[in-house]
Amino acid sequence: MMATELLLNITICFAITISSFAFSWVLARSEPEHNGKSKPALWALVIFWALVGLTYLPTTIRMIAAYMHNYELDLVMYNLASVPFAFISVPLVYFIIYIIVGDKKISTYVSLIFTIFGAAYLALLYSSGVNSTITEWASLFSINSDIAINIYLMGLFIVPTAMILGLLLIILLQRVPKRLRYRTTLPLVAISFVFDFMLTDMITNVDVMQVSARLFVLIGTVQAFLAYFPPLTLQEKLGIREYQYDLYMEDGETGSKHQIGDDTDV
Repeated sequence: MMATELLLNITICFAITISSFAFSWVLARSEPEHNGKSKPALWALVIFWALVGLTYLPTTIRMIAAYMHNYELDLVMYNLASVPFAFISVPLVYFIIYIIVGDKKISTYVSLIFTIFGAAYLALLYSSGVNSTITEWASLFSINSDIAINIYLMGLFIVPTAMILGLLLIILLQRVPKRLRYRTTLPLVAISFVFDFMLTDMITNVDVMQVSARLFVLIGTVQAFLAYFPPLTLQEKLGIREYQYDLYMEDGETGSKHQIGDDTDV
């Protein structure tokens, strides 16, 4: 019985790994279709989705180790997965700041602050250690340091989430074409979806909640892919045209150019 539930967990983690790496690769290959100003934001997204994949690749191995009762490998893979997880907010913050202000230096400086928070989280995590539990559904780890958890929640989770909500508000308040609004809001919602449930996955002590969170991470990754590369049927249903990868997009009715801050979305 234990094998069945853990195999489901393994399958979901592997699917997240493959889909996030594939999405990161597809985004990277689309670079020639972007102009110079939008490329920094593009590469921030490429790194973000690559970090999602790098988090769930060792997590997949973790679940396999738990299935095989190899608890030492399980712990090693947990520590390894914690590294990309600790820094996943860095490219996300860079992307949001760059979209708003359009300045690479400011975006770099702000994201550097989150890099320091991530390093502090890792240092406290490794120094305090973790407790592990194997259930029918999952391998669970609880962090012994409340300070590490608070650093992640306050510095690496709440602030980026607030930034996403703020950027969504800016987009909704601006008059932009439907295709630009679709292309900006849905990816941000998908990113927030993935970001939120990754945190739930890493801190929960309930096995079923862990599996459910990972399932929602997978759904968010698929949603992000469809947001960037919608099929023709979806484009027709939403009344949007095929995307053009220009920094400033022309409104077909007014001929005016739309932007968010000094830059626009990817």
